[in-house]
Amino acid sequence: MKAPKVLNHIKPAHIACTKDDIAPIVIMPGDPLRAKYIAEKYLSDAKLVSDTRNMFVYTGMYKNIRLTVMGSGMGMPSMGIYAFELYYFFGVEKIIRIGTCGSQIKELNVGNLVLADCAYSEGNFAYSYNGDPTHLTYPSKDLNKKIKQTAKEIDINIFEGTIISTEQFSFYCDDEHVLARVPKNIKIVAAEMEAFALFHTATSMEKCASCILTVVDSKFNEVFMSQEDREKSLDQMITLALESIIK
Repeated sequence: MKAPKVLNHIKPAHIACTKDDIAPIVIMPGDPLRAKYIAEKYLSDAKLVSDTRNMFVYTGMYKNIRLTVMGSGMGMPSMGIYAFELYYFFGVEKIIRIGTCGSQIKELNVGNLVLADCAYSEGNFAYSYNGDPTHLTYPSKDLNKKIKQTAKEIDINIFEGTIISTEQFSFYCDDEHVLARVPKNIKIVAAEMEAFALFHTATSMEKCASCILTVVDSKFNEVFMSQEDREKSLDQMITLALESIIK
């Protein structure tokens, strides 16, 4: 199914800049302050091109390649809005989401990186978006392949598997009740809140999207990633995303 058609007079409501201000490749953390951090630490000649609703959008250069980094906010509705506008109005071709997740299997420990090869949601995002009743959606095979190749080249271990995009933060809902409703043939390795919306939106427009996550907590122990370790691990994830998307 294709993306919903937008009326000709409609302009992007949540990103306030020109089409030329946005690069065709985008890194999307959830937190707009993390977008600011990435722009200041990793990009040269970074320019703030939009800050509507304090969702910071920066465009600059990474290894002589122009790219944009912006926040997505939390949850599928927020991701759906920004991904749609980037693809539809600004001509973006590739987005890599970088975020955090909770482990749902014993083999996946705090600090590990996860590459989503599928996203499951029990919600109705896809049906509301374009009438598609699916609860499974997929990233770009080509982009995922580049991420895996890059991870090997720069010696970063990454775990690949199916993630669940929940509609509530796991600690604030009965996530065991949610997980119990997942079809038995689907093995969930980690939980987050945005990737399903990104993948489905990208697929509808024949664009590329991937999602790399850092495990910051696990249901199997009471270990939470410290601020120091989180910064180190997130830097590893950021580097992997940047190196992959410029290929």
